[in-house]
Amino acid sequence: MKFIFQYPDFNGLEGDMLDAGPVSELAILAEAHGWDGFSFTEHPAPTAKWLSTGGHQSLDPFVALAHVAAVTSRLKLLTYLAVLPYRNPLSLAKSAATVDKLSNGRFILGVGTGYLKAEYFALGVDFEERNVLFDEALDVLPLHWAGEPFDYQGTHFSCRDTIGLPRPVQQPIPIWIGGNASLTIRRVAERAQGWMPLIGPEGMFSTVRSPSMTSVDDVVDRLNMLKRLAGDRFTNLDIVLSYSDSSIYETSVEVERHRDTLGRIAELGATWMVLSGPRGPHPMAANFIGEFAQTYLSS
Repeated sequence: MKFIFQYPDFNGLEGDMLDAGPVSELAILAEAHGWDGFSFTEHPAPTAKWLSTGGHQSLDPFVALAHVAAVTSRLKLLTYLAVLPYRNPLSLAKSAATVDKLSNGRFILGVGTGYLKAEYFALGVDFEERNVLFDEALDVLPLHWAGEPFDYQGTHFSCRDTIGLPRPVQQPIPIWIGGNASLTIRRVAERAQGWMPLIGPEGMFSTVRSPSMTSVDDVVDRLNMLKRLAGDRFTNLDIVLSYSDSSIYETSVEVERHRDTLGRIAELGATWMVLSGPRGPHPMAANFIGEFAQTYLSS
């Protein structure tokens, strides 16, 4: 199992997300300490109310990951996650291809449908069309990345003899889809290269509009469903879980319990683990990068 460091999300309206530390410094530290990837989430147009009631600030993940690419040579670069229907799929394909090209093939496009209606409205996207737009993007992205002329008629766009050049290094760029719904599982089984289930407290799932998964054990049923639907494709799929137990930040506490949990997750078939850095002023996240690596990655 490989490990991705998620740049810490900063909750609320006060302070600044980058108080957690310079992106370049944390990325260089993560690579030097043996982490395997670096990730950012996105919320381009949240409401002040959402931020003041537990929502988090964000950077543009494509721009931020391009910055990480410039100061590293090995780390995988993940959007965890980008909301697919927010963008015209051609513009999205170009952003992804650019990061992949400039990083020499290290980009992974992690995507989801999103859940904030107000953010959809602010971006001029119909929330009720989100699943149609999502599937159209899954059609168009590999066509654009292939670097050959193609035609496609979408709900709000029309491609005629469209071509995406230069091609990305990866053919195609891996797409990991986040979420717990049956529709998500079917999309992963048929069209993606990875699944990112969402695990968290019960109360969050009505907000994020996803079936609840509150523990690692809850993943098993959905994982079995994915195996059935994917068939032979399953062996090549990445399974990407997040680690939400904040006591991991105290890296000298309950080490064996955390090792046991990480081991159980690996035994389930997870290939990647995402850990968000601690929310606090620099150098908390920087210290965590090194301490976690020394405790859990060097053994």
